[in-house]
Amino acid sequence: MNKIWNDREKLRDPDWMPPPGVAIPLGFQHIMAMFVSNITPAIIIAGAAGFGFGSNSPDFPEMIYLIQMCMVFAGVATLLQAIGIGSIGARLPIVQGTSFAFLPVMIPLVAGKGVDAMAGLMSGIIIGGLFQGSLALIVNRIRRWLPPLVTGLIVLMIGLSLVKVGIQYAAGGVPARGTPEYGSLQNWSVAGVVIVVTLLLKFWGRGLWSIGAVLFGLIAGYVVAMILGMVSFANIGKAGWVMLPDPFHFGFEFQWAAVIGISFMGVVSAIETVGDVTAITKGGAGRLPTARELAGATWADGLGSAIAGVFGGLPNTSFSQNVGLVAMTGVMSRWVVTIGAVFLILAGIIPKIGAIIATIPIEVLGGGVIIMFGMVAAAGISILADVEWNRRNMVIFALSLAIGLGLQLEPGAVQHLPDTLRMLMTTGLLPAAVLAILLNLIIPEELPPEATEEIAGGLAGSRDVVPPKE
Repeated sequence: MNKIWNDREKLRDPDWMPPPGVAIPLGFQHIMAMFVSNITPAIIIAGAAGFGFGSNSPDFPEMIYLIQMCMVFAGVATLLQAIGIGSIGARLPIVQGTSFAFLPVMIPLVAGKGVDAMAGLMSGIIIGGLFQGSLALIVNRIRRWLPPLVTGLIVLMIGLSLVKVGIQYAAGGVPARGTPEYGSLQNWSVAGVVIVVTLLLKFWGRGLWSIGAVLFGLIAGYVVAMILGMVSFANIGKAGWVMLPDPFHFGFEFQWAAVIGISFMGVVSAIETVGDVTAITKGGAGRLPTARELAGATWADGLGSAIAGVFGGLPNTSFSQNVGLVAMTGVMSRWVVTIGAVFLILAGIIPKIGAIIATIPIEVLGGGVIIMFGMVAAAGISILADVEWNRRNMVIFALSLAIGLGLQLEPGAVQHLPDTLRMLMTTGLLPAAVLAILLNLIIPEELPPEATEEIAGGLAGSRDVVPPKE
């Protein structure tokens, strides 16, 4: 076994197949690292629509279907990336998963509208996914649209848009608002257990304990919730053993707001995937990605989302935490993540698993998503640390953040706009991102201080040699 870990050529080879005793645990480790993040968007969308946790909707079982499809098609999209079909797929160890980035756009589209709103959302996911895939033709050209100033703002806005959801979940969920139970000491105590255990394992745990810190934190919170009588297993017995994907399960209803919003976020997702591919090849193999790998990854990213939308899943993107896992283990084998993808697909076609996930109290999830969404915002700040904070960049950032966050906090300010435009504006994220991109392209770069001084000096010198006018 030591011989394997000392063979750097094999470890750096994406086509190398490790022995089963190495490949299977590493594949499962990849799933551990992304599992909670992968199913959380489905739970949030169902909750926002009104058929999720805490609701009395007869459509509550639809949340289980949504969770299952997010697992199945994260696995399918990962297979597209790792194995590939023709020009589709990077053929690298890239793990695809359900994306948080699209949530600020998707939540306003379904908020309080029930399961009927999912048909319009799916139209955006399918068409937006195909649009994103087509960006493979120009992906290297559009990277200049999104420098750290813009990408950092976008990531920060995603985190800021979602932190409210985490607090609501920890307090007891939106349906509990206005009741004495909302924000109770019991609710916050359960969420607090998740946060504390996650932090302890993340910073003092080793190996799998540290990598799966959020998952183990949720398990700890779940155990405490069981002791407090907050867990019900009634729906597990009702769930079947096999659930195959159902084409157009939620229907298809063309909606401009969904198509525009998700297509725009597809551009952001494509750039994120380019960054992840670069990080994998640089960290795992010590080289930059080829043009074919970048284009193939973008095709797989978009097509994976479109296929998910056909069967009632949510948009996919490459998962950065798994990129870090590749760099940490040093294993570049695409067959390792292929094994992980098979685990995901098997889990997704077994409804019992979704029913078990649905027993998790919303307060437990609240503790987990507070950390996850806070980390998204922190990642945005980390990107912004690379920005040169001159007057130009400060004005672009300030104006974009103020308008984007302001419209999200006060949606009534644009109540007179047409429905489609109003929906897009109140996401907060889209107006902030569009404004930042346009201002960054329009406003000229500032000259560095030394250049300004040199010009000023030259002008002063010219005044000395040119006689004043009479």
